[in-house]
Amino acid sequence: MRRWISGEEGATPPPLVGGGWGEGSDGTDLRPLPPTPSHKGRGSLSAPARFVARIAALRGLRADLAALGLGVFAALALPPVYALPVLLVSFPALMALIDAAPGPLVAARRGWWFGFGLHLVGLYWITEAILIEAARFWWFVPIAVPALAATLALFIGIAAWAARFARRGWPRALALAGAWVLADLARQFIGTGFPWNLLGSVWEFPGRLGDVFIQPAALISIHGLTVLTVLLALTPVLSWRWRSAGGVLLAAWAAFGVIRLHQKLPPAPGLNVILVQGNVAEGQKWDRSLLNTIFERYLRLTADGVARSGSGPAVVVWPETASPFLLAQDPVARRYISEAANGNPALIGALRFDRNGRLRNSLFALTDSGTVSGHYDKWHLVPFGEYQPTWFPAGIQVVPGGGLSPGPGPGTLHIAGLPPVGPLICYEAIFPGQVVDEADRPAWMVNITNDAWFGDSSGPRQHLAAARIRAVEEGLPLLRAANTGITAAFDPRGHELARLDRAVPGVVVVPLPPALPATPFARWGLAIPFLFAAGVLATGLSIGRKLLGRSNKRERMYES
Repeated sequence: MRRWISGEEGATPPPLVGGGWGEGSDGTDLRPLPPTPSHKGRGSLSAPARFVARIAALRGLRADLAALGLGVFAALALPPVYALPVLLVSFPALMALIDAAPGPLVAARRGWWFGFGLHLVGLYWITEAILIEAARFWWFVPIAVPALAATLALFIGIAAWAARFARRGWPRALALAGAWVLADLARQFIGTGFPWNLLGSVWEFPGRLGDVFIQPAALISIHGLTVLTVLLALTPVLSWRWRSAGGVLLAAWAAFGVIRLHQKLPPAPGLNVILVQGNVAEGQKWDRSLLNTIFERYLRLTADGVARSGSGPAVVVWPETASPFLLAQDPVARRYISEAANGNPALIGALRFDRNGRLRNSLFALTDSGTVSGHYDKWHLVPFGEYQPTWFPAGIQVVPGGGLSPGPGPGTLHIAGLPPVGPLICYEAIFPGQVVDEADRPAWMVNITNDAWFGDSSGPRQHLAAARIRAVEEGLPLLRAANTGITAAFDPRGHELARLDRAVPGVVVVPLPPALPATPFARWGLAIPFLFAAGVLATGLSIGRKLLGRSNKRERMYES
């Protein structure tokens, strides 16, 4: 018993699985160790409970490697696999490692290893983008993904560190969930910001089931879904009351989604959207000998889409940098596009030079016979792909020269014949609460992207999932044109209306869905998940202290 209280590594016993935790007056666990293969009564615990108990008994490097493996296992819950039950194993085991840590720093280290494994698997596809420029960046191939995973793992390490200050059991579960999301909010802004694979995305199953479970994002965003996900994943190591509460939460969650999906939508605006997918390999996009061939392919697909759309109003959408020509300086190319679009407005991805000679990744709005009626410049540029961050010492930049310059921020284009549109270029769609100008709220979002960099990996599927949930959060339809796929259309509740899969040229023609009134998250933004997560964290930390204080008071009364 004295050895348990010593506080040295190897001295803290694992949690008592399934029934909560007991604590002494100083906050240490005074209950006996749960049965393990070396104890009698092995059959009294279920297989998952024995697994968690064995994990909790690990120390040093073995505990760190276990955390790494658990993170790798947890990554299977992310898109496009959606193996959600793995979280019911990986997160309880992570909590057992945090509980068994002799102090916050060891808990942080174990959390870091968990995060390293999670991001190592979840972001493996980044290697695909580097291989396209392997002749220049061959040396970076084995470094890129581990380096990024190690950086992002710091945020999970911080969450584990914070959770270690809470009392064992449900207070620590609350603390971990709240700290996890506060760390996610931080990584949305620190450095260049990279909120990819937020844990709430595990609910974005294809089809109606996914539609149901992503609806609360309209209230609390994907960050709020992450809070709930972590709490539900930890219920197996909590008492039966908390497991029952988790079941009630899940049922209420599903009921909310079903009710929201059955609410009637407003009338549609009566406009067809023609999404063009050229399917041009990244290695061919800027081959000078193929420029005319690529342009003619897009013109032909556009004309086919217009013919399928019929005689009613329509708008044509080309993907990111689909035009191989500088449209701002090429009236002939603009005229050809307008002719192929049969005079309908066209939203075209292309590069441009601004008046100061800076290169920008832009969307052009063409009307009439090729008149530029507006443009939007991408403002959230891809680090190392489109620009070189000043804080990084090594020169890694795929775009040659001085790279791209960012635009001013989210904006709304007002084009004659179209409802106001909020453009998103490429991975701007992964940033919750930063996708539209709420002061000039659009009626729909258009996301143009070039995912050819990622090959046939999980990258394009994860990117699509991020775009889908932005529609729910904002209450706006999102129409997406991708060079090599996945091109898709979502209504304002994230329901998929149409899609064109990867690696095929083609066209999607879909009526533009109506917009919903601004959701609570659209009105108040990231303040909602921040306050939610901060409240959950504060509750976990403060309630544990109160319970410990009551325990101390009872002990003093007993001694007197």
